[in-house]
Amino acid sequence: MKGIWIGVIVGVSVAAVIMVAGLSFGLTMGKKGFISTFMTNCGKHKGANCPKIWEAFSQAYVGKNSCEVPMEAYDSLIQRAPIEPMHSTALLWSKTDGFQQRYKTNTKSLVLGDTLLGSLLGNETWCGKEGSEETITSGCPSWGENDCENNPVRSFWKRASAAFADAARGDVTALLNADIDDPFSPTSMFRSIEIKRLRHPMVESMKVVLVTKNYPGNNCEKPFLEDLRRELDTQITYSCTEVSNGHKCLASLLVYLLLIGQFFL
Repeated sequence: MKGIWIGVIVGVSVAAVIMVAGLSFGLTMGKKGFISTFMTNCGKHKGANCPKIWEAFSQAYVGKNSCEVPMEAYDSLIQRAPIEPMHSTALLWSKTDGFQQRYKTNTKSLVLGDTLLGSLLGNETWCGKEGSEETITSGCPSWGENDCENNPVRSFWKRASAAFADAARGDVTALLNADIDDPFSPTSMFRSIEIKRLRHPMVESMKVVLVTKNYPGNNCEKPFLEDLRRELDTQITYSCTEVSNGHKCLASLLVYLLLIGQFFL
C-alpha cells in the first residue's frame, strides 16, 4: 500500500513538473515567436531600422505595470517609425469592419493598418511585468478592461491613431457605421483621438461616409453629426453622404465614387 502511495505521489509530481515546464516553454516560444515575427515582417519594409524600432517599442512596456503604460510611452517608437504625410489618401473609420477594405481598395486610400507599425502589430497582444525584462504575450490585459485603460495594446493604438491623423493632408475621408446607436461615440478612436488631431491648413476637407443597410435614408441629418461638426476644426470643409452595406453595396459604392471622381480602374 505504501508503495502504491509513493507511486501516486511521484506520478503527480512528475505531471506537475511537466505542466509547469510545458507552460514555461509555451510562454517562451510565444515570446520568441512574437519577436521573430515582428523582426521578420519589419525587414520587409525598405529602409526600416528594425533593431532600433524594436528597442523603442519594447521600452514602452517592458518592466512596467501592464495598467500603467500611457500612450505617450510610445512617443519614441513613433519617432523611430514615423508615418509619412498622406496627401488626400487618409481613410479614418469606426465600427465599419470589412467595408473599409473594399472602400480603400477602390479609392486607393490608406488606413492605419497599411503603415509599418499598423502592419506589424495588427491583431497582436503584448505586455510587460514589473521586475522583468521579458515581453509577455499571454495573460495580458484585454483591450476593453475599464479598470486598466492604460494597457500596452490600447495605448499603442491610441498613439498610432494620433500619429496617423497627424500625417493626414488635403482631403480626409471618415467611414462611420450609421446603424449603431452612437456612430460618433466618445470612446471611439475617431472621436477621442483622431478628429482632434485634424487641423487646417494641413487638412482642407473631411468627407463623412455613413455606411448603412437602410439606403437611401436621412442619416446625414442625424444629431450626432452636429456633434462631429462642432468638434471638427471650423476651417475644414465638411460634407456627408451615405452608402449601403447590403447586397447592393458594391454598386452603390461605385456610383458614389464615380460621382466624386475617386474611383480608379
